[in-house]
Amino acid sequence: MEKYDVAIIGGGSAGLAALKHLSHLGKQAILLEAGSKIGSKNLSGGILYSKKPKKGQITNVEQLYENFLDDAPIERKITKYILHSTSQDKVYSMDLTAAHDYQANFGCSVLLSKLNSWFAKQAEESATKLGGGIIPGVHVKSITWNEQTGTSIIQTDELDEFEVKAIIAADGVNSEVAEMVGARKKFTPEQLYQGVKVIVKLPEDIINKRFGVSSDEGAAHLFAGDVTLNHIGGGFLYTNNDTLSVGAVYHFDSQLTNPTTPYDLIDALLKNPMVSEFIKDKVPIKPEIDKSLPQEEQLRIRFAVAKLIKNWYEIREASLSSDGRNNLISSGKYKTVEDIEKRVSAIEEQLTEKFGLTFGDDYLEDEYGAKLVPDGKRCRVKKPFFKNILFIGDAAGRGVFVGPRIEGLNVGIDDGIRAANAVAQALDKNDFSENSMGQHYSKSGDESPFTTDMKQIDKDYLKIFLDAAKDVPKDIIGSRYGPILKMMSSGTMRGIAVKFANILGYDKLLPMIESEDTYVKVPIQLAERLGKTVSSSYSPSTPSIADRIANLNYNDDGLAHIKVLNPTSEYMKKMVILCPAKCYSEEGGKVIIQHEGCVDCGTCSQETEWRHPRGEKGIHYKYG
Repeated sequence: MEKYDVAIIGGGSAGLAALKHLSHLGKQAILLEAGSKIGSKNLSGGILYSKKPKKGQITNVEQLYENFLDDAPIERKITKYILHSTSQDKVYSMDLTAAHDYQANFGCSVLLSKLNSWFAKQAEESATKLGGGIIPGVHVKSITWNEQTGTSIIQTDELDEFEVKAIIAADGVNSEVAEMVGARKKFTPEQLYQGVKVIVKLPEDIINKRFGVSSDEGAAHLFAGDVTLNHIGGGFLYTNNDTLSVGAVYHFDSQLTNPTTPYDLIDALLKNPMVSEFIKDKVPIKPEIDKSLPQEEQLRIRFAVAKLIKNWYEIREASLSSDGRNNLISSGKYKTVEDIEKRVSAIEEQLTEKFGLTFGDDYLEDEYGAKLVPDGKRCRVKKPFFKNILFIGDAAGRGVFVGPRIEGLNVGIDDGIRAANAVAQALDKNDFSENSMGQHYSKSGDESPFTTDMKQIDKDYLKIFLDAAKDVPKDIIGSRYGPILKMMSSGTMRGIAVKFANILGYDKLLPMIESEDTYVKVPIQLAERLGKTVSSSYSPSTPSIADRIANLNYNDDGLAHIKVLNPTSEYMKKMVILCPAKCYSEEGGKVIIQHEGCVDCGTCSQETEWRHPRGEKGIHYKYG
């Protein structure tokens, strides 16, 4: 039987951080990833932060990966952070850039498919020198223990079983490792958010002009009000290099109370006039082909048009990007920018005059995805270890979600470093027990500034938010929040109030703070009273869920990875509506599943026997 020192299960940013740091400490480790390549299973909003907390120490991404800011495939550094309250065509905006910058070195938009792939390359270079490395396409199905040695036996669907001294579980919010060994119960809907996201293609130059940024700057826009369709949560739009990440994130229990299809929630955001204008682009509109023509001629026209449209998109996108223009000119195909623009115009003319196409306003959606997100305030695991297993990131229910502050990737990376340090010490002492390795890791996690943020209100961050909201009329806030807001506006009283609130604890405060009033009613009133009218020149042609799923990259698994336990339960009946991929239907009062279109989000996991697909199977994201 093969033997290794450490196995890391899960190739997201947290697991890769653990591998990189263990290698830096001179410790052998292997990382197992279910996707065919690193990054293909990962999905995030997402913004990756580097922080500088007032108290305590954390490890940031640029400290772990040398030349991160120069070499990593990040998208844009976020320099604008705006919160919008919406009501139909009215929008009231608050600049929260100061809150975004609070204790931050930087925050950058990222797409995990390519970023985690880059992380993996950096981590594997050092890991292979120590006899470790990354093994993609592997799904762990069982973990048992040798009681005499205290080591773990790992069984997978793809490899012979092997033995390890310690395990770091980085397998996400729906951690199979935690469930199979009985480390914790499944997170409940009250502890989770459900998020859906689309990637919208938009050329770099248009993004720069529309959002008022340069190519190395970006903007983040958050949305609350009627776009939520009366759910507790909101929407986001982040600028990438030549795409936009647009998503909707809602408390999962709010969805269960008022079930709404997740793709309807994202569509509501996309069709808001402000968002519609943000995502708008010039698109070709195909006419109907003359059905009286011979089939061969119709087919020839269809192929010719498709080829020209593809060519038009590629050259136009390059023409609207500084790097794209330079690459086209350096290739020798074009001598000047004017030559490139003339070629784009020539293709448009050919499409219009020869094939009858027109060009109009719409948007181009390139990827759809969904996931569950742990709310660290509610589901942070108090004991993030079990025997010789340490849980990190989403698997440990860790993330900072406080109003407009949304951080998960950086928390997972810091967790990975802390777990690696605990494992390295255990290897030196040859003690992988809960009382030694487990307690060391748990103590380190408790000392993390991120853990403090999951447990307590930061009065300085609160002041920044209150300063941004100083112009909000007090009567809109209402009798429920007015006295609180007035007290919080006083520096002396704010300190006393925050101390009292932290004594009470988040669990007592959250029902008041995170409510329909906060996310829906007050934003709507703000928009209607103070908002500006925003109009859109078109209505976005949002794809059907069938078209969205058909556009994704799958490697179908003939073996079902989800088993419905109670097909007549009320929870499962709600999955017919709440599954982001529309995998469920109801026949004769019983819920049945068609798992081929599953996006592995885990929305249904509460009342199913849920597993990730086998290695290399299931969804593979292009962007993530």
